[in-house]
Parts: sequence; structure tokens; C-alpha cells
Amino acid sequence: MRVMIKKILLIFLVFSCGIFAASKEEIANKIRSIISKLPANTISGVFIYNPLMQDTIFASNETRPMIPASLTKLFTTSTSLGVMGGDHNLSTKLFSDDINFNDKVINGNLYIKGFGNSVFTESDLQELVNNLIAKGIVKITGSIIGDDSYLDDIYTREDWIEGEGSNVRLPLISALVLDRNRTTTRKKVRRRYRYISENIKDPPLYVANMLAEKLRSSGVEIIGKTSKGITPLNTYLLGEKSIKLKELISLINKHSDNFLAECLFKTLGAEASGVQGNSFFSQQAILKFIKDNNIFSTGTEIVDGSGISRLDQATPLAINGVLEKMYFDLVHFDDFYNSLSIAGVDGTLRGRMIGTGAENNFRGKTGTLNGVTGLAGYLTTKEDEDLIVTIIFEFTKGSWGYFRDVQDEIVQTLLDLNQSAPIN
Repeated sequence: MRVMIKKILLIFLVFSCGIFAASKEEIANKIRSIISKLPANTISGVFIYNPLMQDTIFASNETRPMIPASLTKLFTTSTSLGVMGGDHNLSTKLFSDDINFNDKVINGNLYIKGFGNSVFTESDLQELVNNLIAKGIVKITGSIIGDDSYLDDIYTREDWIEGEGSNVRLPLISALVLDRNRTTTRKKVRRRYRYISENIKDPPLYVANMLAEKLRSSGVEIIGKTSKGITPLNTYLLGEKSIKLKELISLINKHSDNFLAECLFKTLGAEASGVQGNSFFSQQAILKFIKDNNIFSTGTEIVDGSGISRLDQATPLAINGVLEKMYFDLVHFDDFYNSLSIAGVDGTLRGRMIGTGAENNFRGKTGTLNGVTGLAGYLTTKEDEDLIVTIIFEFTKGSWGYFRDVQDEIVQTLLDLNQSAPIN
């Protein structure tokens, strides 16, 4: 509705005042001047677009494949919204072979299965245990089984990305997650106690052990053992903890959370294919999203969900296409827009564009790798015109801070755009 009203107003403006190119050319010249001052050997990809007028404000290397860094998360989250919808629940569930608790006994096994809930914590696990205790359960005759078969067991990006050279190591990417698949312990190191964080080595078995430990601490007798396995179809749901997709993508995009993005990437593969999720199905889902929405695809290759890999490639035009598609998606736009960082307010943009017209105005996603910085999102000009902004720099000289300042300068320059202004 918001987009439709704006379109009607702009169409009225076209017929009442006429659209002239002078101010657009002036803005383009300013951006061109800004880019011309960049250090030698800098590769810049810039695309500025008015989606309602379908008008390109500025373009430079817009069809050149570049390293998108964390702008990759825009592909992951937008495709996930298209496949699942913002209200889709990503869950961790407890199942049992037994449903009759009149004898206060679970006759059979207790299963804990993950369905892509990457924010599941120890306190959530305790809450599930408390709910079982509230049902009067005092004994389990079978075993405690951890199940992460919703996704494959290729847990690391290095194993699913051929030739991956990134030195960023994430915890294991699994369907069943507890505390981001990391543990923190207090250890004595050279006469001093320090907190040491380590990655969990076997997520389903670890979670099963933690569940059993909490049950026993609550007085529940467990006859069987702890193991990992697959939950049978003829079991009964005893409890679950979930997060809605729209809440998860906000954590991913605002804070550029790599672990959550990779877990969602694999989950996307499961939901899109209807079978066990893997990275291949995830890539295919994103490619299908690009094709189905007529997004410029030449040169774009997405190999992970976070953008850590330097093998990811995307053109500024493709990134613009994703943002344009979401802009006109009346069902999912609000969830997507609200997931983006707000300049000067929150997320990775909280310290940028403060005191300018872009503060609390520009909504976007940042991307950073060694020698790469990207910025993409939505800006509303002083004349209340919406723009889609995509800026990527690949550089060998200069710092991230310098190039981020250049990006911010371009965004602030765009605030003065008035496409209905007369030619000077």
C-alpha cells in the first residue's frame, strides 16, 4: 500500500511538473568526482536506482562480478522470506515414543530434534525440561537421542565449498544447535584463570548429553543411554522452542551474524527441496529466486550464506535486483526492510552517517572482508523519493574506514536529488 500511494503521487508529479534530468546529472557528476579521488587500483561498483520511476541515477561497473562480502546475506534472507515467509517458525522440538503419562513414565525414548533454530540456548533447554517435570515425569525407560537429520552432517563451510580459502572458522553448522555450538569453560592457564571458548565437536550427541544431564539434575531417572539418531515418524510432540524467520533475519542482517546466516542458508535448502537440507539445495534455491524474479544473474555465484567466502561473486546490478524485488514485494517487504541496519541507530550502521539526513533514514546492509567493503540498501531523499543504493569497493590501498566514509559521502550526496527540478 505504501509503495502504491507513492507511485500515484509521483505519477501526478510527472504530469504536473515534468521530469527533468539536470539535477540527476548534477548528482551523477558529484558521485563521479568522489569516485575519481579513490586510490589507484581501486575497483568500484556503484548502482543507484529509483525503483518507482525505474530510472538509473548513476552506474559504474554495475555488471562487473565483485566480492559481495556480507552483502551475500541479502540473497540468503530475501530468498528465505520468499520460500518460507516471515512467520515461519524455526524450531527445536522434543518428541517421545509415549504419550500416556498417567504413570509419570515415558515408556520409550525421548528425542530432541533441531529444525534450524540456531538461537536455541541452554536456558531454552532448561525450559523444555521444566515443562516435562511439570507433566509429572519421573522416569524415562529408553534413551535420550539427539537428532540433527533435518540437515546433512557436512558441518563446515570448508567441506562444502570446493577450494575455500577463507581463514574465518565458524562453529559447526547443524540443524540442532545449542548456544551457537560453542562452550565456555573456566580454566587455569599459567597461574591465572581464564574463560576458554571451544566449538562443539558433535552437536546432536552434545545436546543429548546436556538434556540428559538436566533431566537427571531434576530428579528424572533415565534407564537408557544418550546417543544420536533419527526420530521415528510415529512419535509425539512434547514441547518446542522456536524463533520466527522475520526475527532471525533481523539478527542476521542488522548485526551481520555469520553463524546464523550459515545455519539459515542450510535450512533454506531443506525448506526449498522438501528433503534433508544441504548446501547444493541452498544454492539452487537462491539461483531459482534470482531467475524467477528476472534479476540480472550473469557473473553471480553464491557459495555460502554469510559472504565469508571470497568465492562468492555478485554484480551491483544483481544486488540492486534483489533490493528492487523486495521493494515491490507487498507481502515480505516490511519484514525485509525491518531486518536492515538503520544508519546512526543500530546494527553495523549504528556509528555511521550520524548528524546527517541519512541518519535514521538509510536502511541497509554492510559487507566487509580484507580489501573489500560494501554497502547496499534504501534511502529516502529530501523530496521523499526512494532510492536503492549499491556500492562495493575492492581495494589494495587505504583502510575500511576511509572507504566507508566515501560510501557515506555518496549516500549523503543522494539526499539532495530532485528528479523534478528544472535543468540548470
